[in-house]
Amino acid sequence: MSMHQRRRASPIPQADGLLVRREAARLLSAVMFKQQPLDDLLDDSLARGQGAGFSPRDRALLRAIVAVALRRRGQIEALLNGFLTRGRPKHDQQALPVWITAAAQILFMRVPSHAAIDTAVTLIGQNKAAAYLKGLTNAMLRRIAREGPDLISTQDAARLNTPDWLWGSWVSHYGEARTRSDIASAHLIEPALDLTPRDGNTAELAGRLGGITLPTGSVRLSESHGRIEDLEGFAAGEWWVQDAAASLPARLLRDVRGKHVIDLCAAPGGKTMQLAAAGAKVTAVDISEARLGRLRGNLARTGLSAEIVCANAEDFATGGPVDAVLLDAPCSATGTIRRHPDIPYTKSREQITALTKLQSALLRRAVSLVKPGGIIVYCTCSLEPEEGEQIIEAALADGLPAERAAIGAEEIGGLAQALTGSGDVRTLPGMTIDEDRGLRGLDGFYICRLVRQ
Repeated sequence: MSMHQRRRASPIPQADGLLVRREAARLLSAVMFKQQPLDDLLDDSLARGQGAGFSPRDRALLRAIVAVALRRRGQIEALLNGFLTRGRPKHDQQALPVWITAAAQILFMRVPSHAAIDTAVTLIGQNKAAAYLKGLTNAMLRRIAREGPDLISTQDAARLNTPDWLWGSWVSHYGEARTRSDIASAHLIEPALDLTPRDGNTAELAGRLGGITLPTGSVRLSESHGRIEDLEGFAAGEWWVQDAAASLPARLLRDVRGKHVIDLCAAPGGKTMQLAAAGAKVTAVDISEARLGRLRGNLARTGLSAEIVCANAEDFATGGPVDAVLLDAPCSATGTIRRHPDIPYTKSREQITALTKLQSALLRRAVSLVKPGGIIVYCTCSLEPEEGEQIIEAALADGLPAERAAIGAEEIGGLAQALTGSGDVRTLPGMTIDEDRGLRGLDGFYICRLVRQ
């Protein structure tokens, strides 16, 4: 066999590292300057764009670079600003995403500095508008490689990586100490993968996948897991990915066997699957047909069933009152920043103000759908009190025909620290789940249980 033939027979190589870094910078730019959601950008890139031809390893690298760049954006920009003694250059929007992704690799991903620097200089050189910044890029990134590790060790990472509008909101509601320890610091840590078993047998699933059981009823994978689709039991629908905090609201509807439960704003379907697996007759409602497609796929994979309705939840009506409604209301999702580090840069205070009107309307609709004595669980994956506690207090004060049904610690895996004085649940990203085993980390959720009068 000739050398040429041997080359043709060899495995397909990984994509050029330059392509992965170029795509990472492009995605970061879209988040930073166009406020586009990272998940949507990644889905489009990997399905139809530059990333469609990437190997699994390169896909994982692409996700990691952008995620780390966003988690540490504040620290990295503080370093860059300190080194740019003459201020930002004219074409900084072309250069900044390249600089940030390169610095993220050098400082936080253990990528050899020479590789990250050389790639960044090449990318800048290929950009006609920013090509004149090649020399500055080289010099600045070399300085970051030399001085950066010592400098970042002195930075206030929690504060620098939290935009002012979020920091002010959290400090005013939770206090600075809790904001630092239980929110902002937790956002810098890559979250674990939590699974909900279809049959509720957490011990068996944890044993098979090398995970650990959580007192909340989830399984947390403790080691690197690779592609989710490749994990044992995924194809057979034996479990689904769901943060431990996100699994709590459905459980708070109590025993739903044989009961008619409406899951408003249901997609992508984690709570619908929980309810169906618990024996409920579920009607899953969502306004997005595309998101409902994911729900249908999840139900098919797990072998569970539910009635699916594409409708505006504000207008949705049934033939008669039902036993219970679970409303996971559309929100800013600031409680999921651990998993979605683009949120601080794609959401705003103004958006939250607009969302609160929708949340209030949806809560009233949810209550109207339930028979007297039926249960309503209202929840949001937001850390903002305007989207949680204040929605409930305002509605009750305004005559909402429902009353609180206080939640007990035994219903949420013994997480007494998550209970509010009103008997609601408020989880925080850095909250301790099991002190004896040193388990921490939950999405930030607000949950309130009501009973229809």
